Amino acid sequence: MDEENKLSRKTVLKAALAAGVAAPVALIGGPALARTTVADGKAPELTPACDDGDDPTPPQTEGPYFKPNSPQRTSLVTPGTQGTRLTVSGYVFGLGCLPIARALLDFWQADVNGAYDNVGYTFRGHQFTNDQGAFTLSTIVPGLYPGRTRHIHVKVQAPGRPVLTTQLYFPNEPRNNTDSIFDPRLLMTVRDAGTAKEAAFDFVLNVPQTPTSTSRPTSTTPTTSTSTSNPPGGTTWAAGTGYSAGARVTYSGRGYVCLQGHTAQPGWEPPVTPALWRAE
Repeated sequence: MDEENKLSRKTVLKAALAAGVAAPVALIGGPALARTTVADGKAPELTPACDDGDDPTPPQTEGPYFKPNSPQRTSLVTPGTQGTRLTVSGYVFGLGCLPIARALLDFWQADVNGAYDNVGYTFRGHQFTNDQGAFTLSTIVPGLYPGRTRHIHVKVQAPGRPVLTTQLYFPNEPRNNTDSIFDPRLLMTVRDAGTAKEAAFDFVLNVPQTPTSTSRPTSTTPTTSTSTSNPPGGTTWAAGTGYSAGARVTYSGRGYVCLQGHTAQPGWEPPVTPALWRAE
């Protein structure tokens, strides 16, 4: 069998996660995602290493247009939104090929004219993977602007782990050859779906995992966390600190409760990240 036709470990795992779906769509022709079926509907035995050619997803520059505090939503379009509709789907995995539940994904992109909304939050939004580590984003194909090929920005973070900042690209774009930032390892699989497009990409985070062969894949357990038994008001929020759900901090004299385990980053202060912190 040709090497490129062999099923990767993640391909088989995703088939198990999708078991029960009568006819999963096959997205063929790209390096990012391939789905197949499992005849008996049972999760296959997992192997101890995610060494099917998928190193952790490479990082890329954040660029000048990131804004914290994006709204939590899976759709960035409204009925009047201009542009070709695009659905991006995939999974977030760790190093053991296990899906990561409740991973945070924060997307932002240009509109159909290649412009970013730097005043509001058009084409900006964050979401969390489900229990199977899957995500889906409804958006449009972004427009072009000088110096760049088409791309979508994203930050991905497993609970209690550092943030991966990277970009996703479209195959067969002429500017892929001239964009100095473009990385072919970040190409999505894209196909036509009527007048719209469907794309897929799987993220592999640098999260240690221990696969098992006797149970269905479950979410990873954060390897770094802090005690949730902080006194009222907690400690002062600090970038670089790992916070678990329920942890309490103070920031600018006000108390906050952590809603989602994460490692604090500059720009993710409690007042501007309601998805991560609730004011007391």
